Amino acid sequence: MQLTARIAAGVLILDQISKYIVVHLMELDRLGAIDVLPPWINFRMAWNQGVNFGLLSGEADWTRWALIALALAIAGWVWVWIAREPHGARVKASAGLLVGGALGNVIDRVAYGAVADFLNMSLPGWTNPYSFNVADIAIFLGAAGLALFTGGDSPTTPRPGKRK
Repeated sequence: MQLTARIAAGVLILDQISKYIVVHLMELDRLGAIDVLPPWINFRMAWNQGVNFGLLSGEADWTRWALIALALAIAGWVWVWIAREPHGARVKASAGLLVGGALGNVIDRVAYGAVADFLNMSLPGWTNPYSFNVADIAIFLGAAGLALFTGGDSPTTPRPGKRK
């Protein structure tokens, strides 16, 4: 659990520091856009009231609180699941990524009413209309890691060539 907790805390801190710097110190919320390394990396302010790509977004306050409750329920379920069963380091790390990212976006919803998305990556000749943040990256990597490593990364499973 220590690995999961440390990674979750690290993701949460990195996410919130990056958002504070970009939104408040660089004033991206006022400027709207800052070209960092165009077209590859840009900051584009987007207040996401929904989930990925704005799905389930709505102006109603109940939507915000429903998404907060859903994120907390998923993060809590993953935390309990990881604590109750033996898992290897890859699964614990993946859980930490997911939990830390979910909590980072929950803080945004409570503080701002929406998730602060600002990272935008495009290619020459193609402009990506979507922005994301550190928490979104962590959630994606954590969910992918849980899907890929669960079941095959148990510390109780003997490795080939090693005795139990």
